[in-house]
Parts: sequence; structure tokens; C-alpha cells
Amino acid sequence: MNNRKTVRTFLSVQLSAVLVGILGLMSAATANAQVAATATRPSAQASPTPSATPSAEGDTVERIIVTANKREEDVRAVPASITAFDDVELENLHATDLADYAAYIPSLQVNSIGAPGRTTIALRGIAALSSGSTVGTYIDETPVGASGLYQTAVSFQLDLLPYDIRRVEVLRGPQGTLYGANSIGGLIKYVTLDPSLNTREFHVGGGLSGTENAGDPGWDVHAVADLPLVQEHLGVRVSYARNELPGFIDNVANGQQGINAATQQSGHIAVLWKPIEAITVRLSAFGQRIESDNNAIVALDPVTERPLYGDLKNRVDVNEPFKKDIGLIALTVDWDLGWATITSASSYADTTTNARLDVTQSFGQYPLLVGAGPAGLSGFDLGLNLKKFTQELRLTSSADGPFLWQLGGFYTYEDANQTQFAFLNQLDGTPYPGLALLADLSLPSTYEEEAVFANATYKFTHWFSLGAGLRYSHNDQTFSQNFTGGALIPIGITPGSSSEDIVNFLVTPQFQLWKDGLLYGRIATGYQPGGPNVALPGVPPAVASSSLLSYEAGLKSDFVDHRIIFDITGYHLEWTDIQIPAVVNNIGVLANGGQATSNGVELSLAFRPITGLQLGLNGSYTDSTFDNDAPSLSAKAGDRLPNIPQWQGSITADYYRPLWGAHSSQPIAVDGRDGKTTIVPGTTQSLGWTGHLGLGVRLVGDRRSTPTAGQSFPLDSYGALDLNADISNDHWTVRVFAKNVTDERAYQNIDGFATLVGTIDHLQGVPIQPRTVGVEVDFKF
Repeated sequence: MNNRKTVRTFLSVQLSAVLVGILGLMSAATANAQVAATATRPSAQASPTPSATPSAEGDTVERIIVTANKREEDVRAVPASITAFDDVELENLHATDLADYAAYIPSLQVNSIGAPGRTTIALRGIAALSSGSTVGTYIDETPVGASGLYQTAVSFQLDLLPYDIRRVEVLRGPQGTLYGANSIGGLIKYVTLDPSLNTREFHVGGGLSGTENAGDPGWDVHAVADLPLVQEHLGVRVSYARNELPGFIDNVANGQQGINAATQQSGHIAVLWKPIEAITVRLSAFGQRIESDNNAIVALDPVTERPLYGDLKNRVDVNEPFKKDIGLIALTVDWDLGWATITSASSYADTTTNARLDVTQSFGQYPLLVGAGPAGLSGFDLGLNLKKFTQELRLTSSADGPFLWQLGGFYTYEDANQTQFAFLNQLDGTPYPGLALLADLSLPSTYEEEAVFANATYKFTHWFSLGAGLRYSHNDQTFSQNFTGGALIPIGITPGSSSEDIVNFLVTPQFQLWKDGLLYGRIATGYQPGGPNVALPGVPPAVASSSLLSYEAGLKSDFVDHRIIFDITGYHLEWTDIQIPAVVNNIGVLANGGQATSNGVELSLAFRPITGLQLGLNGSYTDSTFDNDAPSLSAKAGDRLPNIPQWQGSITADYYRPLWGAHSSQPIAVDGRDGKTTIVPGTTQSLGWTGHLGLGVRLVGDRRSTPTAGQSFPLDSYGALDLNADISNDHWTVRVFAKNVTDERAYQNIDGFATLVGTIDHLQGVPIQPRTVGVEVDFKF
């Protein structure tokens, strides 16, 4: 028996035994366990501590606090379509990146390009068509990622290892008035955990996992120290996580197995200081590193889309390593004046990305085309560096009274550089004589933006409120295309610059139909910044921003004393001046040449039919099509936008049950962002052991790929089953999980690989993660 099969068999047997043991313990639990009177999660303030595990005895669906409107509110009261995925849900799924939980969120499409951090994101059918992002990404108060066009942000979206994260908020629809650039499709916001000012706590944990076709096991470790330094005034929280992902792709070029192994590391240091009751200061430093040896890509036949070399196999002649480092320092100061709060949010981020592509099947053929000799081995290196400073200052009214308002200003400066380097080697790996350097160029750019914004909501009666918002933004950009050498390009420097003014608005009528029934409308706009083109004859000096107008109506409702929560939203989006690639005088540029419409419906249902059992149903229908012909995208009017499924959905079930041990209960204590510890009335937590079983089914409809060389390719619909189970008490949690239990072989992304003469050599398919089973142990003290 080979080593790969031995490791996989051992893990499967051991994890199956643990799962059977947990099931047995839950079945044997005593029926007379004392029942606690758990209600909803506290809605008065957001908690910086990890979410309390859902109660085994509660009968109501738990409520969530979000910061979508840059103030803390019950998600049920926010007139917008929002999903909040908290830390308990992330841990249950053993989520390590966005792709692990995206299908559980309506209208969210996350497509991996082969490694964590090599990710495109779309919301509500607003697809990734140009180099700029259509979905904004935040960590707490800080926008992370490039605003300009020359950092290819669309392909390297923020994708955090979600450890020490309080929740992930997904805001659907344009968020231009509050969050500005690149949020035309929506926003993903990571909310981190604050230090406690009262309770010292430590967490340590780790786990093992096995993935189908992987020779080595995966493993992870994580730790947190939460230390109040001065009671009620000063605290620090330090966390570190490392996740080793086993490779499951084999390389037929050299026989190497598991070539796509990857490592994710993240660290976070946060300091919370309250010198006086009215002032709160948060200083945090965050870092993440992602490294992968190669991409998780399967070579497919361009006609049949069947694997060319067998299941989970690829041909890689030049290794394709990937590395991304993010460093972020953020300072947020809140000063409560009583009638309003002044907030200053400052940040500095340094992001470096390096990726190599194997282009042997294209540029490797260059010597043959020019008669210089036999074919060789070729690689393309892409380097991205972004240094970004942001400053926001805003004044937010108190939540008392019928009139709520907010005024603010925002500034950002980005200094970026993109490098491209193409090389050619002989088949023995040595430089190709006379052709070793094919291309060497850099694209330095800057982006500077100032913005002012205001929003307000007035409650005219107990059943009717009206909200409105406005944002004015101005940006200046510079750019240069510097060719420094290579057989494929002429040497030269061509600069460019641009300047732009943008106005976004928001109107939100709200009708409180009954106590727990909110009907709202939302008319909103957003924009994707334009930017300079190269300053050459016949080339447009700049590409203008693309803009989106959204019409949305939604209902948020609770029934049967909060045992049933039902949300439904319908929307119509008009996307204009889409930035698309164009060729002018044989030079590749960007131009405004496309229009698209997206219509859709989203629904979410949560239901607690019996004590301890919560059922969930999420789904979305998206009809996203081009309004006119877009020849450079090989699209005609009426064609669907690429990589957007018409439907997707998920079904979840979670069952919690008390097991054994002392089941006396005590009230839940919550550390709020104001630094105070609050006893939540009407809630209790068990001191004994609790068991949990979880099930999730994710369903994704068929799509079309982004065109390559004038061709797009179908991606079939798929479904995948995820399972998890755990037992826990106040100190210990033991969890087992299984992703893609039936080992469904489907592709989340397919691209054509074009040769130098414009033909498709093969397809590159990124599979959903094969069946993965694992066990995690966490200890809190």
C-alpha cells in the first residue's frame, strides 16, 4: 500500500470513529437535562468576544448586530440586503477562505483562480470584466485593496483566513454613498475581535485533515491571548493562525504529486484603550501571508471538457508559485459627545503579490515561429506592490430620537507598481540563447481621492421612515507604461494621467408593517473608478468610471415569537459605461463600451421548529445580461455575463443538545465595544457538555466562462454536501467536519489557454475542493 493511500485510509478511519462516538454520545444524553431559558443574542451592542455557541435549549432564531451603516444596528432593522456570517458558522464549516462559505450566501459568487488569495468576487451578477474590482473589501473601518486599474485587483481580492474574526458582513447592492469606490456590486466586510477590558482568556487549538488524492495530511494551529492590562481601561489581544493545505493536483510532466500545497498564516495584535468613559481608542496591526507551490488546476479537453491526463492532473512545465503578503496598521478613535460621536479612522497598508504562470504552450513556441530554434520552456512573472494610506473623519448622531444623521470626509493615497517579466529557457532549464528575455516592463501608478458624504434618516411616524444619502468624490491618477527590454516589446516609456468627479446618492423609504415586519425600498448608485490610458496617438487619454443604478425592494419579517425569520428582496440593476478591453493601433487599452442589466430575487429563511434545531434556506436567482454587443468580450446583446449562475442556493440544519455533566446555568456576560461587561437579561449558558450536528448543502447553477480567444466555455451546475459535528463545554471543543462528502467533481472556474497564433491549446479548470475530512480540538482557559 503506497503512502498516499495509507495516510488517507488512516484519517478516514479515525475521523469516522470520532464522528460515530459523538453521535452515540448525543443519542445517550439524558432526557432530563435542565433546560436554560436562552433568548436572542444581545442587540444593544456588538460583542468583540467570540459569538456564544447557539443554545441547545433556545427556541428562537438568534439576532445579529452589524455595522453596515457605520453604526451598530440590529441587522433586522437595516433597510438593505445583508448576510452576516459569524465566527461560530465559520468554525463549524472549518472555513479557510471565501470559497468555503460563498455558496451559503445569496447572490455571492467567488471564483478561485487556483489558490487562496487568487480570487474573483461578484455580487448580484456584476461580473469581473475589467482589471478593477466591482466588490469593495474592508477590515473593520479600513478599505483594503487597490482603487485604481493597474493592480489587477479583480483577480487578487482580499481573502482572509477567517480566524479571530467576529463575523463577515456581506452587503449586497451598490454602497457608493458610505463606502465609495469599487463597491458597485456590494461590499464584504471583515469585523475583527476587540480585546476585553475585564476578562483574561487564552485559546489554543489545532487540527488534522485529509483531502482526496492528497498524499500528505493538512494541519492547522491557532492561538489567542486576551489580556486586560488595566481593568476597564486598557486591554490587548494577540492572535496567530497557520493553516497547511495539502496538495491534491498531480503533475504529469514530472510525476510530482500534490503540487498545489499551500500555507496560510495570519497574525493580529489589537490594543483597546479607554482613558475616560467617552473616548475609545483602538490600535491594531494585522498581517497575512499566503504561499502556494502551484495552482489547483486540472487540464481539460477544449471540446469535451474532460480531463486530458486523468482525474485531478495537470501538465506544468514551469512551476507556478504564488505569494501574497498583507500588512495593515489601523487606528480608530471614537469620542462620544452624548448627542453625537466623532470617529477618526486612519490606516496604512502594504500589499505585495507575486505570481508566476507557466506559458510554455504559448511563449515557449516563440522560437519555432521566428525560426530561431526548437521550442523552450517559458514563464511569466507578475509582481504587484501597493502602499495605501486612508483617513476618514465622521460625525454620527446618537441613536435617540426620530432623526439620525451622519457627516464625513474621506481621503486615500495609493502608490502602486506592477511588474511583468517573461522569460524563455531551453528544455534543460538554462536560458535560451538570444531569447532568454521576452519582456520586461513596469506600470507605476498613483491614485489620490478626496470625498465628502452625508446620510440621514427621519422617522415621520411609528410606521414610516425615510433615509437619504449623498457622496461627492474626486480622484486624480497618474500612470506610466515602461518597457525596459525583451524580444517581444519595443523599449520606451509612455505616461498617462486622469482626473474625475463622481456623485453617488441613496434613497431608502421604510415601512414598519408590524412590530417585526420591515418593508423597504432602496434606490442607490455606485461607481468603479476609471483611469488613464497610455498617451499615444489615437488612444483615448482615459477610461471613465463605470456606474450602476440600483432599484431594490425587500421585506424583513419575524414570525411565531422569532422562531421564523423570512427575508425576500427583489432588485433591478443598470450598469453603464462598463470598462472593457479594446485594441487601438495594435495597442491594448481600456474603453467604456458596455452596458448590462441584472434582475434578481434573494431569499433567506431561518426556522426553529423544535428546541435546539435550526433550519436554514438561502437562495438567489440572477438574470444578468449584456444590453449591447461587446465584441472584445465575444458577447452579444442578451448574452449572460460570464461566471454568473442564474440560480444558487443552500440548505442548512443545525441541532444542539445538552449531553452530560453539570447543567446548572449562569447568565451570559458580554464584553461590549465600549469596554463594559454586561449581563444579558433573560439568557443563560450551560456549564456542562453540549453536542452539535450540522449539515449544509450548497447548490450552484450553470455558468459561462470568461471568453478566451473569442470562445467561452460552459460550466455545469453542481451540488456539494458538508457535514460537521462537535461536543463542547466551557473550556473544550472537539469538532469533526467533512467538506464535499460525496467528492463531487465540479469546476468553479474554467479558462482557455491560448497559443501565440490564437488557438485554444487546452482548458484550465479549477475544481471545487475534493472531499476533505478533519478533526479540530480547541481549549479555552
